[in-house]
Amino acid sequence: MTTAPTATTAPRTAPAAPRFDTKIAVIVRDDLVDWQKLNVTAFLASGIAHASDDVMGKRYEDATGNDYLPLFREPVWCFTADAGSLARTHARALSRAVPTALYTANMFTTGNDDDNRAAVRAVATDDLDLVGLAVYGPRGIIDKITKGLKLHG
Repeated sequence: MTTAPTATTAPRTAPAAPRFDTKIAVIVRDDLVDWQKLNVTAFLASGIAHASDDVMGKRYEDATGNDYLPLFREPVWCFTADAGSLARTHARALSRAVPTALYTANMFTTGNDDDNRAAVRAVATDDLDLVGLAVYGPRGIIDKITKGLKLHG
């Protein structure tokens, strides 16, 4: 039985979430249909999982002893952007040399990793038809890269 806080007992609160020195941000173009947004987000997150040795947490285990894969050790910030804002965000990320994953519109027409890489390689940076980006790096730098973007939802 839980008692209500009184003048002599403090209310129970969840422990404060740690503030990480780094930040993960996924930015998806706002004109995609829902399945595309989810697909792009999943692919971009898989790229960020390889950004550094520190980005992933530890494996999980339930009380029965089943083993589960590790997840990111920190929250992922999800943003939406129009094509122009996405291009600007891409330029900011490149200028700051942070680990960046990208997804282009022509990758929707391919069926495998080799063809995806070839599709990106065939297009100059300024001509990429970006539908999504993910970036990872120091919190302040990622905040500057994503400045002005709207959180998804």
